[in-house]
Amino acid sequence: MADFDPRVTPARPDLAAKYLEGKVAAARFTEGTLREVTAPQAPVRHAPSPEAPLDTEALKGERFTVYEDNGEGWCWGQLGGDGYVGWMPSHALVAPGAAPTDKVAVLRTLAFSGPSIKLPPVEALSLGCMLAIAKREGEFAVTASGLYLPARHLASLGKMETDFITVAERFVGIPYLWGGKTSFGLDCSGLVQVSLTASGIGCPRDSDMQENALGTAITLNSTVKRGDLLFWPGHVAIVRDNDTLIHANGFHMATAVEPIRDAVARIEKAGSRLRSVKRI
Repeated sequence: MADFDPRVTPARPDLAAKYLEGKVAAARFTEGTLREVTAPQAPVRHAPSPEAPLDTEALKGERFTVYEDNGEGWCWGQLGGDGYVGWMPSHALVAPGAAPTDKVAVLRTLAFSGPSIKLPPVEALSLGCMLAIAKREGEFAVTASGLYLPARHLASLGKMETDFITVAERFVGIPYLWGGKTSFGLDCSGLVQVSLTASGIGCPRDSDMQENALGTAITLNSTVKRGDLLFWPGHVAIVRDNDTLIHANGFHMATAVEPIRDAVARIEKAGSRLRSVKRI
């Protein structure tokens, strides 16, 4: 059998996705059941426990194919967008409703139970959450489930940002969160993925996947330009201009802008050399 990356391959010795039959070894294969993420954001964990490491997050409106429900509050499956595999809380999933029409186009917005900003917010939704909008009511967009959101904070699914670096810059100051990809916290590869996705560029989840899949390699001594991606083992940063970069990182515990020269020297001093530069 061929080797597959377990992060994006729904296969275990006891269970695997039906589409992998004949490609991987497993005791049982299943078609799975398509579900929709109904929570504003949902953890995708390495094991079925709230104490397990956070591998990534799913956003409201994303699809998730469930291959196992363990009956104890956790479902194992695969995200439809980037293909990531893991365990998600069962309560974050529902049967798919109306197809999403719009997405959150600002860093964060609030949803209300009615057409008034004086009502207590029901949900806080991050950039990239997807919604099925049923109608417009004044300055509000009303979802098929009856939530009211500021219409100016939404964009149609087909409308893309024109500059992914500008998207990344919105996250400056947002806390660093391993596995995160929302305005409440995100990691280095989450920042890259969210920014590129908002700009209509497909992007895998983890930095090593991004290094392998994105752009064209340029030599390390080349002059970098805005939008280039700098890769270290386990880390990625976005070139902001000839002198600065932007990255979510554990040193600042936030998304930060810093001089490229300083960041390269600091990370090298910590034991990690710049490995590659990719041009999108």
